[in-house]
Amino acid sequence: MQLGMIGLGRMGANMVRRLRRGNVDVIGYNRDMSVAKALEEACGMLTAENLADLVSKLEGPRVAWLMLPAGDVTEQHIAELGELLAADDILIDGANSNFKDSMRRASWLAEKGIRFVDAGVSGGIWGLELGYALMVGGSRAAVDAVRPALELLAPAPDRGWLHCGPAGSGHFVKMIHNGIEYGMMQAYAEGFALMNARADFDLDLAAIAETWRHGSVVRSWLLDLTAGVLTENVELDGIEPFVPDSGEGRWTAIEAIESGVPAPVISTAVMMRFASQGRHDYASKLLATMREQFGGHAIKKSSGR
Repeated sequence: MQLGMIGLGRMGANMVRRLRRGNVDVIGYNRDMSVAKALEEACGMLTAENLADLVSKLEGPRVAWLMLPAGDVTEQHIAELGELLAADDILIDGANSNFKDSMRRASWLAEKGIRFVDAGVSGGIWGLELGYALMVGGSRAAVDAVRPALELLAPAPDRGWLHCGPAGSGHFVKMIHNGIEYGMMQAYAEGFALMNARADFDLDLAAIAETWRHGSVVRSWLLDLTAGVLTENVELDGIEPFVPDSGEGRWTAIEAIESGVPAPVISTAVMMRFASQGRHDYASKLLATMREQFGGHAIKKSSGR
């Protein structure tokens, strides 16, 4: 099999390495050409100078796989590839795009005869060795055409990947996956914070995490990673309490509202990420002033004021 990989960030590059281990002929393009050249030397991936060059080097029917940030960058690349690819070629978006964008893009590309596959990819930095969970949307014919790549990228050919349904369904399932991840992470964080606050018990949080990893109903890969963090730095020294949000948690919360399906845990986890980014500071200040106004409670002044 042959495919083009566009976007060689950490995950994209690791996916190329895994594909090359399976002897897939990969032609890669990255906006920073030095990244592509380094990967060419590391695993024998061929490089392209630009999108037109990449398309010209692929044999038909071509398969182009995007691993770019969701939003304008992906939109621009899909628009350009839509003019370069031909009927029966396949364009895969493997990034965390909004599923509604994927449905729209699939419809636009279909007018040109180009087949679109949306692939939600999970596995992070561990995917190179352990394989990636792949949630795939698109026509059965298009998914079958790229099955060899999916089987190589997954933990095993017969597990860890799924054709979820029509175009958009892969990114929809990945969005829900990430929303669940938000809720799980928030629950672990709150639980360990509660135990850390009970100073009189002098709890060994690293030991507790390690204990829970074996036989407990809350064991998970996230807990495995948490146990490793606590073993190395139980006080979390040097870490700022700032948690970014990639957007998929927001989309999940919005979907819950639009669908009328209650999802309070996921929604609250998203809000807590906003709070960690300082977006709750103004509200907290206003709450403090309200308490001072109606009850005479002292306000804690910030330094320099």
